[in-house]
Amino acid sequence: MQAIQSTRKRAILGQVSDADIRLLRVFKSVVDCGGMASAELELNIGISTISKHVKDLETRVGLTLCRRGRGGFALTAEGERVYAETLRLLAATDAFIRGVDEIHERLGGRLDVALFDKTASNPQARIADAIAAFAERAPDVTLNLHVAPMNAIERGVMDGRFQVGVIPAHRSSASLSYDALFGETMLLYCGRRHPLFDAPDADLNWKHLGAYAFAGLGYHSPNMEVTQKMRLERSATGFDQESIATLILSGRFLGFLPDHYARSFEADGLLRALAPARLRYDCVFVSAIRTSPTPPRITELFRQCLLQAHASGAGAAA
Repeated sequence: MQAIQSTRKRAILGQVSDADIRLLRVFKSVVDCGGMASAELELNIGISTISKHVKDLETRVGLTLCRRGRGGFALTAEGERVYAETLRLLAATDAFIRGVDEIHERLGGRLDVALFDKTASNPQARIADAIAAFAERAPDVTLNLHVAPMNAIERGVMDGRFQVGVIPAHRSSASLSYDALFGETMLLYCGRRHPLFDAPDADLNWKHLGAYAFAGLGYHSPNMEVTQKMRLERSATGFDQESIATLILSGRFLGFLPDHYARSFEADGLLRALAPARLRYDCVFVSAIRTSPTPPRITELFRQCLLQAHASGAGAAA
């Protein structure tokens, strides 16, 4: 019996305390910011204190989580795994807090909403109106707004880091619930140094474009679907709309951008939409919410605010 007991593994952490949660939140911020120096502003504490917190966490879990030095900040293999577990734990902790607020029938706690980039300039988007309505109806809720690539938003909603995501519709997941919100028009652009900048629109078609380098998004999206369908070979990759715009402005690449975002570049003579009546596609933005467990009341309230804001916006536009 004694031999059996001696072979049992004792849990390294024992129990997770409030102090551990605080250390994990510091660790998450350091990873998200890409280093301790970058995390100073977000955490509002000095780098020496941050370093001590990370060291305390390493002592607590008995692992080396990151390397820091002249080569920059990088997670170890163990640090990558602890970071993934940290995301799950903090999401579960936040969900617990929201659940307790539900029991007390109080709209409090924290709501994390993630948007695909460059939605603010879209005249069809009424997200700001939805936020205003939500803040009025739930003034005690801390609203955190994030901007991220659509694949990161989908993963974040699925694992609980975000409660609501707003993304262009492309593929669907059975674990997410979607609501259509607003539309967006994507036009094909070139920079003023590109050989097609002065080409007549009548001479341009999808087949003709295959001879030119193209810049596209590096993950599954309507952008990727259209370019694959039209056989446009990606020669450069961006991971948000601003990176695509920068590649197009170089004059070396063609690429799709939202017409509302590109308008100021066009007005300055830096970009040109090529044959906009033909070389274009439209997409629909949707809200995405996890289906299980049942979303808390604040998530459902934000969803309703989004739907109401865009229904009234559609009515006004009509």
